[in-house]
Amino acid sequence: MQRRLINSTLAVVLVVVALFCAPLALVEKRSIENNAQEQVSSEALHLIGVVENRLVAGEPIDAEALSGLTSQNAQRYAVVEVPGQPTITLGAKPSGGNPVSATETGPHGEKVTVQESRGPLNRNIRNMLLLLVLVAVLTLVAAALLAVWQAKRLARPLTDLAETAERLGSGDPRPRQRRYGVVELDRVAEVLDASAERIARMLTAERRLAADASHQLRTPLTALSMRLEEIAETDNLTTVREEAAIALGQVERLTDVVQRLLTNSRDQRKSSAKPFELDEVIKQQAEEWSPALRRAGRTLYLEGPPGLLALGNSGAVAQVLAALIENSLMHGDGAVTIRTRVRGSSVVLEVQDEGAGVPSELGARVFERAVSGHNSTGIGLAVARDLAEADGGRLELLSQRPPVFALFLGRAEQ
Repeated sequence: MQRRLINSTLAVVLVVVALFCAPLALVEKRSIENNAQEQVSSEALHLIGVVENRLVAGEPIDAEALSGLTSQNAQRYAVVEVPGQPTITLGAKPSGGNPVSATETGPHGEKVTVQESRGPLNRNIRNMLLLLVLVAVLTLVAAALLAVWQAKRLARPLTDLAETAERLGSGDPRPRQRRYGVVELDRVAEVLDASAERIARMLTAERRLAADASHQLRTPLTALSMRLEEIAETDNLTTVREEAAIALGQVERLTDVVQRLLTNSRDQRKSSAKPFELDEVIKQQAEEWSPALRRAGRTLYLEGPPGLLALGNSGAVAQVLAALIENSLMHGDGAVTIRTRVRGSSVVLEVQDEGAGVPSELGARVFERAVSGHNSTGIGLAVARDLAEADGGRLELLSQRPPVFALFLGRAEQ
């Protein structure tokens, strides 16, 4: 592209120079020739006038009397012919052929011819042509430099845009935010930057979904695996049926987890809140987490009035409660208490343990992604808050020591 721009610019400039210099050279050549001819004619008129005046005055007309009347600098040659007198010559006869010549005749028959060598005339024409050639060369050089600069100025943005497109294709969606002062190129750059931002958001959403799914599915899959192991190790048909029924329930909850993750990933504004019995969710999570708490030598307590109806999605609330119990199991200590209470128009579900609590430097930042006081992923509480807010709920840290996490849900009418 750069070569095409340079060649096209030079071609245009070359045509312009040719169309300008050729007529100018012809005009200047003719002007120089006319000027030389006028100077010779003027001197011939001057010399014929002197000769005529001397004839009228009866003064002698000879070479001595007319010496000094021709231009010494121009080295002109003059021939004076007077009737009845010998021919008078002034100066040296020009060498070479075709001199610049002018002839004037007086009223008494006198005749004056003045000639000048074409050497000075040709030299002036040559100097004029050299000057035009120099101007043309300088113009072409300047045009070439300008063409190179302009070609680089136009080609560099295209190279940058190509690199940006290649980066997008290779999975690097960072926008470059470069502008080049060319409307069309700036428009392409804006579109690429907007595409980069959209791709970055999509990649972030996909990675977030993958991280959330990995975190949220880990515990249900572990519990399901334990149920299946118990089924495989027992020969009691009744136990097999009970464990299979529990496993089917876990599969349904697992399906709900996946569905909730996909729903939040695609449309976080969509809410599916409806009345549900909070006791059922707490009972189900208590049954799932009690074995893990017992293995850790810890106790689970349930407190609060029974029969509370909350507004939300039971599957999402179950996931939030599971995240809070898991957080207490991993980072807390002592007994875990699940407490329910009514506060105004809200139903509050609290999870508390007897551990050291949330470090003071974290505070409310504990709900941010990748923020953790221990060597964990820092995803669980962030996902729990997203799930709570998706259906109009609110997840808060009520106390750092002892750690108390509270899920606020709307209260449904009994």
